[in-house]
Amino acid sequence: MKKIILMTLMLVCGFAYAMAQKPAEIKFDKTTHNFGTFSESSPKVTCTFTYTNVGESPLIINQAIAACGCTVPEYTKAPVQPGEKGEIKITYNGEGKFPGHFKKSITVRTNGVVEMTRLYVEGDMEEAKK
Repeated sequence: MKKIILMTLMLVCGFAYAMAQKPAEIKFDKTTHNFGTFSESSPKVTCTFTYTNVGESPLIINQAIAACGCTVPEYTKAPVQPGEKGEIKITYNGEGKFPGHFKKSITVRTNGVVEMTRLYVEGDMEEAKK
């Protein structure tokens, strides 16, 4: 009987401890980047989004998916500890695309309180002068 009571008490304490920890939480410095105007002759442009884990558990980025193949996200797969920063590098390749304005989205999925965040990149690609 003492073993059952002891095991139950340990189980309840374990759940209470697990519930007391606050989950990870991602906070981006910005969620939109404007590349401005660039030439079709140099169609690749890159930017970096910086984020901080403002939660109390390690933050893991599970996925970063671009809406189309012309935009490629790169991110660290390692967990970001509470208070530390991480980066997501976005490369837009306008090669073979029509010149003009574009706006692309990148969906970031995490283990944090907010599980999904959308980042946006936009700009104007000018026709190459011949």
